[in-house]
Amino acid sequence: MAVAALLFAVGYPANAADKRYRIDSVKSIEVIEPSNGSVWENKDLLDCSDVVLTEDDVRYALRHIRRVTEKAFFSEKTERTGCSGGASVTFSNGKIIVIGVEPTGRINIFEADAKLEPTGAPESYYECDPCRTRKMILLQDAFDRADERRLKKLVGQGRVSSAEAELLLQKARSARKGP
Repeated sequence: MAVAALLFAVGYPANAADKRYRIDSVKSIEVIEPSNGSVWENKDLLDCSDVVLTEDDVRYALRHIRRVTEKAFFSEKTERTGCSGGASVTFSNGKIIVIGVEPTGRINIFEADAKLEPTGAPESYYECDPCRTRKMILLQDAFDRADERRLKKLVGQGRVSSAEAELLLQKARSARKGP
């Protein structure tokens, strides 16, 4: 029991939320842009119209974000889908933030005024591994549809047979479900 408590205590700070944006002081959340694709969107991986940001996603993110450097956020090694959603969050003290959330758990936040214009405070960058895990579980159907589109395209190009495509689709679905 003591070992479990120690492991929890050691692991907890890594997932601790940013104390400036405490979830218990959220007054309101408005999802401004539920789904958006950028030029980086890879529809073979995930069609952004299959990814919708919800108020629950924002609340979950605020509970689990972990601040990272700008360099780490924009690193070439960082996983991206090209999809994101955005919301404004108003706190009981009047502070407003605009939060951008990607299904990969990449999150950026800037403080804003009532017109949602940046206040001049520096933008903050975060990762949220629990958010990524949660969203990816919710996106199983979206990934299945993306795999189907990709494999249908390969069959149409004659690069794989329809039987081989079906086998690859089953393998991809099994791999995502895990053991």
